[in-house]
Amino acid sequence: MDLILDIRRDDLTGPEIGELLDEHLRSMHSISPPESVHALDLDRLRRPEITFWTVWSGATLLGCGALKQLDPQHGEIKSMRTATAHRRKGVGRAMLRHLLDEATRRGYDRLSLETGSQAAFEPARRLYADFGFMPCAPFDGYVADPNSVFMTRRLRHDGW
Repeated sequence: MDLILDIRRDDLTGPEIGELLDEHLRSMHSISPPESVHALDLDRLRRPEITFWTVWSGATLLGCGALKQLDPQHGEIKSMRTATAHRRKGVGRAMLRHLLDEATRRGYDRLSLETGSQAAFEPARRLYADFGFMPCAPFDGYVADPNSVFMTRRLRHDGW
């Protein structure tokens, strides 16, 4: 059975998103050393340069993702996460498509991200590559780190 996905802009106040982000941070800290964890907590996700969305099916939170504006032409994907129970159901793919559409709507020329280099991040790296993201140098204050992979893609303003 296919899930009906509802992607909503989120104000980060609901208990469900707090729980999902706690799961995300625990997972990141279990895989990567502290200096290589770039996941944001609730307070840092509430900054004005970040827009946050959640993916729902009915009353069930399935995942989340955010866009951070680095400058008027460049955005960064932050906090992409699918709840463990809902992986491999198209949630991440739907969120990534939404973020790309929004970045294009905003007129960004480029969208970038940081993800882990460890085996646990291989599905995420494959997903990003499927959507045209390519490896790149660190950006926006990141530094080269053996635990990080940096990726970027150019955006077309006539859709993608």
